[in-house]
Amino acid sequence: METRQQGFLDSEPLREADEDLVSEVNLNNSVMTEEEREEIQQELAKLEEEINTLRQVLSSKEKQHAELKQKLGISPLSELRSNFSRGWHDMQSSVAYKKTSETLSTAGQRTSAAFSNLGTAITRKFGDMRNSPSFRSFEEKVENTVSTIKTKVGATGTGGSFEEVLSSAANASSQDTPTNNLTDSSERPC
Repeated sequence: METRQQGFLDSEPLREADEDLVSEVNLNNSVMTEEEREEIQQELAKLEEEINTLRQVLSSKEKQHAELKQKLGISPLSELRSNFSRGWHDMQSSVAYKKTSETLSTAGQRTSAAFSNLGTAITRKFGDMRNSPSFRSFEEKVENTVSTIKTKVGATGTGGSFEEVLSSAANASSQDTPTNNLTDSSERPC
């Protein structure tokens, strides 16, 4: 024997009796007399008429509103500016904006102090580095190299800036370059 359970999705074909029941069901779920039905239809018609009248009144009021604004010189752009200004003022006076502003101000002050401390630390480190023996040794080597270049170029004094050394080297090299001077026309053989 096979037992079959009927579930929600199990379906059987409709019979004629079921179709008759479906056609007799009143979808309004209430039994209404013909008089009640006419009253409701009349009330619905009145409401639709009132809605149309209100739409016409609203349209006329909107036109009058636009004309008055035009007479006062209020353009859509000036109205937009006014709304934006009012909105900006409202936002600035809000608690959230004030808290955010205070927080950002504090963060900016702390960041500024941190950068100041960082700059001071870097300056101190450069000072310490300049006073270190390895930097002094490097500085002496550079000075010796500059002195050597000056002597090779032909300058008599020691010291001076790097630019002076370069310009003296440029002057010396321009004096050393040979020029092709033509002999005097009297010395030329004919």
